[in-house]
Amino acid sequence: MAVRKTSKRLYLIPVLSKALDILELLQSENQPMTLESIHRQTRISKTTVYRVLKTFVHRGYLSQSPDGMYRQVTRPKKMRFGFGGQSADMPFSVEVTESLKDAAAAVGVDLLILDNRYDSATALRNAEEFVSSKVDLVIEFQVEQEVAPMIGDKIAGAKIPLIAIDIPHPHATYFGVDNYRVGIEAGETLGAHATTSWEGKVDWVIGLDLAEAGQLVQSRITGAFEGVRSGHPELPVEVFVRIDGRGMRDRSKKLISDFLQRHPKDRHILIAAATDSSALGAVDAVREQKREKHVAIVGQDCIAEAMQEMRKDKSPLIGSVSHEASSYGPSLIHLGLSLLRGQTVPPYNYVAHKMVTRESLSVVRV
Repeated sequence: MAVRKTSKRLYLIPVLSKALDILELLQSENQPMTLESIHRQTRISKTTVYRVLKTFVHRGYLSQSPDGMYRQVTRPKKMRFGFGGQSADMPFSVEVTESLKDAAAAVGVDLLILDNRYDSATALRNAEEFVSSKVDLVIEFQVEQEVAPMIGDKIAGAKIPLIAIDIPHPHATYFGVDNYRVGIEAGETLGAHATTSWEGKVDWVIGLDLAEAGQLVQSRITGAFEGVRSGHPELPVEVFVRIDGRGMRDRSKKLISDFLQRHPKDRHILIAAATDSSALGAVDAVREQKREKHVAIVGQDCIAEAMQEMRKDKSPLIGSVSHEASSYGPSLIHLGLSLLRGQTVPPYNYVAHKMVTRESLSVVRV
């Protein structure tokens, strides 16, 4: 009986084999090489060689000199970023954290994630832990402007690059939305609602502010007031009222509930909220007092719960400005790596944003 021969399958990844060939060549030569010489000696296509080399440089296995020569980096070091998240209880902060985790994993950057718990003392302790852990770069997302100089000083003292999300910090590169511009768009949406639904009548324009975050974030409300004025220039300054909701749902609910109780006969109230959490608190107050017809609310961040609320029939939440949280991670990682490579980056780096309304959600659903 003939013995049947079986061939052993090799589970190989061709492009990975080529990448290792390139790396091993640079190891054996132990001197700088050009892309052309690597291409000639390995006989791998020039396009593949180029992409492999760029990937190794990006991951820290190779360095590239200004004249285009490639050299192996001895004992390549994996980058480690520290991220201080605003709060695990804040939906937008959670979305940013998840986006950052995915982006870091995609490029091989380790993340040390600490929760600032929406608390200045915790944020300061976390900054000290980043310094003691000797991370390569810190990404800070905390809301208290008063503690920002202390955090910035500690991290700068350790000569660690710092990126600050949404709240400017001394010694930091800013990353986040253009706060005044997103406010303008929120206000324009509110003004348009008053024109189309209330025949242009407006009794009050309330800004649910976030005072502790400082003037830059407060400019969301400044912008919103200007956005309303652009469509209703006749409104007197007395109808514009700022209330400090601290970006929190329960506090905002109480403040708006108190306001509505003090003004039971007013029928045309516009509310611009600094965050969707504040906006949802306002919705809770309005619904509890059955004043849905009398109030229109626009938030910021476009968190999932806000979008669900907007889809409800006759909801007072008519819109939210999306800060595109899913884009934060890739952009932050790219910005961090650019800083570590010594590249020149702008002091202010704005993310894209877009207004989302019940009507635009309906179009997407269809």
